Amino acid sequence: MAKKKYILITVSGQDQPGITSNLLKIIGDNDHEIADMGQSVTHGLLSLSILINTEESGKNTPVLKDLLFEAKNLGLSLEFEVLENGDKTIDQNDKFILNCVAVDRITARFFHEVSSVLAVNNINILRIDNVSPPNFNSIEVTTTLPKGLELNAIKKQLIAVSNKHKIDVAFIKDNVFRRNKRLIVLDMDSTLIQTEVIDEMAESHGVGTEVKAVTEKAMNGEIGFDESINQRVSKLKGMKVTQLQEISDRLPITPGAEDFIKTVKSLGYKVALISGGFTFFTDTIKEKLNLDYAFANELEIVAGELTGKLTGTIINAEQKATILKLITQQENISLEQVVAIGDGANDLPMLSAAGLGIAFHAKEIVKKKAGQNMSHGPMTSILYFLGIPGPVENIQGH
Repeated sequence: MAKKKYILITVSGQDQPGITSNLLKIIGDNDHEIADMGQSVTHGLLSLSILINTEESGKNTPVLKDLLFEAKNLGLSLEFEVLENGDKTIDQNDKFILNCVAVDRITARFFHEVSSVLAVNNINILRIDNVSPPNFNSIEVTTTLPKGLELNAIKKQLIAVSNKHKIDVAFIKDNVFRRNKRLIVLDMDSTLIQTEVIDEMAESHGVGTEVKAVTEKAMNGEIGFDESINQRVSKLKGMKVTQLQEISDRLPITPGAEDFIKTVKSLGYKVALISGGFTFFTDTIKEKLNLDYAFANELEIVAGELTGKLTGTIINAEQKATILKLITQQENISLEQVVAIGDGANDLPMLSAAGLGIAFHAKEIVKKKAGQNMSHGPMTSILYFLGIPGPVENIQGH
C-alpha cells in the first residue's frame, strides 16, 4: 500500500475577495481532500495555509500547477511542501486560548516575555488575532499544549509577566463552552463596588475600630466567617435605617462594571449578585443595574433600627457556591456555562464551582487559587476573556 502524502500549501499577499473561493475550487476540481486549513489577515496582508491529501507524486501533482497559475493571476505568492505520512501529523493536543488585555496597548516587550514562557514550556502558537482593531490592546493567541503539561506552573509564570507589565492574561481551554457562557455571578464588596459595606456601616455607627478587629481575627483564621459576621453585626445594634440609606446612596460602583453588565445582558446572559453582605444594599444594586438575581444576608430591623442580629441562613463561602449551583438549575444550564467573579477567600468555592472563575483585583492568596485573574484593567476587560470584542458599543460597530 502506497504511503499517503500531504501537501502543505502556503499563500500570502494582499488580501482581496475571492482568493479562498478560487483556490478551493481548483482543489475540489482535482478531487483532493482538505486535511487542515487556516487563514488570517494582518493589516490587509493575507496568510492562508491549506493541507491537502494526495496519492500522487509530490511536485508533479497537477493541482499544484493550477494553484501556482491562479496565485500568479491574483498577484499572490504560493509556496508548498510535500510531506510523507509520518513526517508531520495533524496536532490533536488540547487547544488553549491565551487572552492578553491591556489598559493602553500590548507592548513588544510584554509579548516577547509571554511568548518566551510558551516556548520554554513547548507550547506551540497556532495563530494570533487582534480582537480590538484598530487598537492593539487585546489579542487572542491560539495554542496547543504538549501532553502532561502542568498548567499551574504555566499560570504562575504568566501571572509574573502580567504583574510586571500590568497587562492581564487568561489561559482558557478552547472548548464548546468558552464562547457559550450564559450566567455571570458577582461578589459585591470590593468586586462590584469599590468598598466593604460593613466597614462603611461601622464607621457611620462609630464602631469602626471594633469591627475591624473582628475582621482581622477572621482573616487570620482565628474565627470562622459565620461567627465573624454575627460578632460584627452585633456591634451595629441601634444603627438607623436612614444611615443605611445614606451609605447605599453613595456606594461606588467599580469602573467598567455598568458597561460590563449592560453588554452581557444585551447578549442574553443572566447576571446574579451573591454577597456575604446585606440585602439592604444588594437589592438596591440589583434594581439599579437591572440584575436578575441578588442574594445576601438579611439584617433584622425593628422600628427603623438594627437589632444587631441577622435573620435566615448566613451566606458564607459554601452557601455562595450552593446558590450558584441552584441558579444553574433554575436556568437549566451547565456549571461550565457560568462565570464567577470575586476578590476574597470566601469567593473561592464559588469561583471553583464555575466553568470560569476570575479573581478580580483580588488578594494574593485568591489569585494563586483562582482559575484566572484580572488585576489591572476595568471590569469590561473580562469581556475579552469571554470572546466578546469589548463593550456593547464596540459590538454594535462590528
